[in-house]
Amino acid sequence: MASSERSALLTYRLCGGSGEEERGRERARGRARAAASAAPRKLPTFLGVVVPTLLSMFSVVLFLRLGFVVGHAGLYQALAMFAVAYFIIGMTVLSVCAIATNGALDAGGAYWQKVGTGVHILPQSYWYELLYGTILLALCLVVCLVGASIYAKATFLIFLIVAGVLGTILISFFATRPIGVPIHLPHFNSSETEDGFFTGFSFTTLRDNLGGGYGVDYTTGQMMSFSSVFAVMFNGCTGIMAGSNMSGDLKRPSYSIPRGTISAVLFTYLVYNLLAFLMCATCNRTLLQKDYGFLRDISIFPPLVTVGIYAATLSAAMSNLIGASRILYALARDDLFGRALALAKKTSASGNPVMAVILSWLLVQLVLFSGKLNTIAGVVTTFFLLVYATVNLACLALEWASAPNFRPTFRYFTWHTCLLGIAGCCVMMFLISPVSASASLGFLLLLLLALHYLSPSSTWGYISQALIFHQVRKYLLMLDVRKDHVKFWRPQMLLMVQNPRGSARLIDFINDLKKSGLYVLGHVELQDLDALPSDPLQAQQDSWLGLVDKLNVKAFVSLTLAPSVRHGVRQLLFTSGLGGMRPNTLVLGFYDDTAPQDGLAQHPAFTSAREEVPLGFPPVRAPAAPKLLSAREYVGIVADALKMLRNVLLARHLESLDKAWELRRATSSPPSIHVWPINLLRPDSARYADTCSLFLLQMACVLNMTRAWRRARLRLFLCVEAGAMPHAQEDKLRQLLKDLRIQAQIQLVPWDAVVSLHWQAQRAPPGGPALAEEESSVNFPANATQVSDEYVCAANKLILEQSPTPAVRFLYLPRPPADTSLYPLYLHHLDLLTRDLGPTVLVHGVSAVTSTQL
Repeated sequence: MASSERSALLTYRLCGGSGEEERGRERARGRARAAASAAPRKLPTFLGVVVPTLLSMFSVVLFLRLGFVVGHAGLYQALAMFAVAYFIIGMTVLSVCAIATNGALDAGGAYWQKVGTGVHILPQSYWYELLYGTILLALCLVVCLVGASIYAKATFLIFLIVAGVLGTILISFFATRPIGVPIHLPHFNSSETEDGFFTGFSFTTLRDNLGGGYGVDYTTGQMMSFSSVFAVMFNGCTGIMAGSNMSGDLKRPSYSIPRGTISAVLFTYLVYNLLAFLMCATCNRTLLQKDYGFLRDISIFPPLVTVGIYAATLSAAMSNLIGASRILYALARDDLFGRALALAKKTSASGNPVMAVILSWLLVQLVLFSGKLNTIAGVVTTFFLLVYATVNLACLALEWASAPNFRPTFRYFTWHTCLLGIAGCCVMMFLISPVSASASLGFLLLLLLALHYLSPSSTWGYISQALIFHQVRKYLLMLDVRKDHVKFWRPQMLLMVQNPRGSARLIDFINDLKKSGLYVLGHVELQDLDALPSDPLQAQQDSWLGLVDKLNVKAFVSLTLAPSVRHGVRQLLFTSGLGGMRPNTLVLGFYDDTAPQDGLAQHPAFTSAREEVPLGFPPVRAPAAPKLLSAREYVGIVADALKMLRNVLLARHLESLDKAWELRRATSSPPSIHVWPINLLRPDSARYADTCSLFLLQMACVLNMTRAWRRARLRLFLCVEAGAMPHAQEDKLRQLLKDLRIQAQIQLVPWDAVVSLHWQAQRAPPGGPALAEEESSVNFPANATQVSDEYVCAANKLILEQSPTPAVRFLYLPRPPADTSLYPLYLHHLDLLTRDLGPTVLVHGVSAVTSTQL
């Protein structure tokens, strides 16, 4: 069987990764599957599914506990118990059949496991019963170690015995004359005798047994109730997965499991109801309640019933032991719990998982120390119900995921049957024993945690991914861009990364700045697909996704091929995102002559001795190596983004930002974030309330709202000139911050000496900075390049003089000039303005992002 066809019950996980290590693990699992499939599949439907399922569902409960159930519950409640139990079982069987017929099945069944139960026919005491159970379990161990073939032959022989015993019991109800049965009940150091009666068919007996009559269980001394009796009875209805657990040994699993399981379930349901009626019509309540072995007393051949009890016990134990070992082997082979189950992977030359059999035997041997069946019935039943609920949940998830490849040939199920099965299991769990149900759920959570932390990434697929895809698609369609409102605006970032080795801290910083919005890492590969044999980006995708995982950032990856960086960025701006989730902000690193440094090797995510820097990324550019884009092209990218109504952020010196150090010193002296919401390259039209300034304020506030930067303090710098009523401007700005719910410290900065340099260069009388937008219509050139280098250097010095040194600065980014020949000069001025400032973000906003309304 090809591993790619593998879609067994066990392969659907309610919970992908890759890389060389994962591929190695998958090759190992493939070799294990190949070794397991080397053994020929021999078992037909009847021997492989029907017989094991019948024997597991009948087991010892048929002979020793059915009378106990009917005697305490009465006929009406017993039939109700059977209806409820088989309703739950029936819904689960439909789910099992649906999953089992959706492709090829491997060994391991449904990943479930059941404990064997003991029986006390011979002399009774705790140690005697433990001895009997140990001997029978050892016999089961020998059979299971030989293999599935001898197990099938043994179970068929036992099936013939049990069928013969069942036939004699049915005949005995009609053939045996009324008799009295003395019952010896132990009471500590003494005993007492009561008389039970087999009356033959009697309307009076039937009428007396119609209603419930719950009493004390003579083996445990506990008062029985509907839930406790149901727990005992349900053990006799379980075993529906005995056939599916043998999936690796069946000739045609997808054919055999549905037909064999449904047939066995229907047959056992009819037999249980028939026997319940016969018992109520022929046996008084005392006999039913206080003599578990009354079927021997009324049988036409009592020794045969004893043989049937032992045969049924032996068969159920073997069925559960071999099924549990197959599940344990499948868990170990797929490395679901890491190395914890490594020992269970070992098999014999014929492919029999001998170590899994031995480990399962040890677990069952431990269970034998619990003693009586009724003691553990509630816990065992709760675990069965929990397993059935998870099987129904798996099928429900597959149905709701609407994956095209989930098309089982068995169609007699819907998501309604799955939900009913889950609800029935959960309700009965808590009705039987709230304590056991709660403990079982806690144990399940522990297993899920162990699975999450110990299980390696797999290539067989995760059902959770299908469910997430289905829901995300639905909600993306509901996300209507026409209903966008400024109150709910959030940044959606497209960060262009040339080489992650030189941008690790920038990637982390933008992850803080996105504020639960969309975050896309974009990369342009300068190649021509026409000249290539295949797409080179596919091979790079894993490295980028691995980078996202290691840096622990919530980002998507978008790669493209283009003849130039500018064309590639255009492509990503047009195509990145989906529906209402599209980048509204472009983030670029700064264009300068600084040689990039490999910061990835020093990043905390890669400093562990066990981790290696991803090898999928080339070394950083050497200082003498040519750049991939020119200064003119770089500014052209900024202009393109603004034309496309995207906000633009230019990040400089972000690789020098040591966020860990800033956070450590935050306990003593909180770091500060400096905000300059004025266009320093346009002092003639500087204002604090235009769209770009408000966007800049918003971005600084967003950074301050994140958990990592919550202790930082915002400092807003208000540049004022003499005679311009600075306090009035400060009051207006303070009111604006109050309306926008932004907490920041305002600091007045006199800049007469700086701005005078600008007016001298312009040969024009000075005009003061205005606060309102309506004061901006002054007749000065529209280009930011109309300032001198001397003025820009003075503005840079003014920024540097403000203390204390901040963790990061936000500056106003002016729009590029309309004349493309001025692009180099524009970039030169940006370089002078931000030189030696440390981590700096230049911001230009084109969309309204603030609101004074709730």
